[in-house]
Amino acid sequence: MTQRVTEKQLEAIVDRINKATNQPATPYTKTPSGPKANIGNYHLGFQYGGVSLQQMHNEGGGVNVIFETSPKRELADKMHAFLFGIDTLKGN
Repeated sequence: MTQRVTEKQLEAIVDRINKATNQPATPYTKTPSGPKANIGNYHLGFQYGGVSLQQMHNEGGGVNVIFETSPKRELADKMHAFLFGIDTLKGN
């Protein structure tokens, strides 16, 4: 039996992706004039009962969907493969 993947576990993988790619740790930063989108940040998106990996694309908060909505287990597997690819390109 496979162990259930939690949102907290997915967030930990996203943190690793942001660190490996030198991207901001959070999607938005609070500023005196309101929230500012952190372009390049990877984060989770929740919709239609699933979860996806997204990357902040522009200052208006637009995103690119890296991996479409998936069950948590499937997304975790995809994100681990993504990290493996990043590490391979970096020579780690």
